[in-house]
Amino acid sequence: MMYMHYCKRCHRVYMLNGHKQKCPNPQCKCSITELKIPYMDYVSMNQEARAEFCNCCADEEQLQKLSTTYRMFKYSKWYKKEQAQELAQKNAQELTQKLTQTLAQKLTHEQEPKQHQTQFPQAMIIAYSIADTAPMEDAVSMV
Repeated sequence: MMYMHYCKRCHRVYMLNGHKQKCPNPQCKCSITELKIPYMDYVSMNQEARAEFCNCCADEEQLQKLSTTYRMFKYSKWYKKEQAQELAQKNAQELTQKLTQTLAQKLTHEQEPKQHQTQFPQAMIIAYSIADTAPMEDAVSMV
């Protein structure tokens, strides 16, 4: 079916098949508003009435009155695909952010002086000085 949509950025009314969410203009691609007016009513308008209708849509208050929301868009294939893409982008961004933080922490940790490194005890030689005494020639041994 044909539905009427209005793009605020382009200031244009579009006749599009289906309930679209993005502007068909390749330079714009912003979100568009679906209008309540039936396709046949718009087609039956003359050029002046269409221009006046477009001017009405340019006013935010009147656009709210003229617009409608498609309630079932959450069940459409394009919406599910768009949600999956957004989720994949979000996950990729989070992963990139975590990796960047981890690398930054590693780099700062390597640059810090290593205070809590385990130091092994070094071999120590303990020497006792013994007074130089004469041999024990006069010693008596008991057996």
